[in-house]
Amino acid sequence: MEFLTDYHIWASFLSLTALEIVLGIDNVVFIALLVNHLPESQRQKARIIGISLALFMRIGLLFSAIWLIGLKEPWIEIFGVSFSGKDFLMIGGGLFLIAKGTTSIHDEISGDRKESYHGYSAGFQITILQVILIDFIFSFDSIITAVGLTENIWVIIAAMVLAMLVMLFSSKFIADFIDEHATLKMLALSFIMMIGVFLVAEGLGFHVPRGYIYFGMAFSLGVELLNMLVRRRRSSR
Repeated sequence: MEFLTDYHIWASFLSLTALEIVLGIDNVVFIALLVNHLPESQRQKARIIGISLALFMRIGLLFSAIWLIGLKEPWIEIFGVSFSGKDFLMIGGGLFLIAKGTTSIHDEISGDRKESYHGYSAGFQITILQVILIDFIFSFDSIITAVGLTENIWVIIAAMVLAMLVMLFSSKFIADFIDEHATLKMLALSFIMMIGVFLVAEGLGFHVPRGYIYFGMAFSLGVELLNMLVRRRRSSR
């Protein structure tokens, strides 16, 4: 029962759950648009199947990532520096997160993202196949971000399950809240880029204590919540 008093576990769990929810918003929105053309009686079924598939796919990819991280034997030596399977995963995953965060922020600023969601229609079976493909694509940033925050697989799985349950029962509310407070999503995307930089540094042999990441995230989120409170009070006058 030591995990109940370990602040590292709770910090990583809460941080991961929040990030998984934000990272999953695009997935939820895309699924909603894919199933929107279906008859009303089939939409909820397709939505449940889609989000459930996303969870199982993330857990499957998670075990693959954890296996790769366990490969600590050197694979290759470059300029006298040895790189293992874990190092390559960290560097590649970090670069992916940096690119993902950069392009997502660009899409948010330019307004191109929502346009890419339109034009999808098909029958129920084809819709489910499209959902599986989208789940696979959207799972990478989720898994790499999780591994970047903690290597405790049970913490990651618990955060994923909780995040998926929250999204399943309140996906519309969450999507509306994020859209209403766009700065929160921008902040989360910035966190993703920061975690990407951390992963690249880790892969190159520069260890950064995770406590710095948790503190930075908590401090930034606290400042943003204060800004939201100030904006709300000003608008109510």
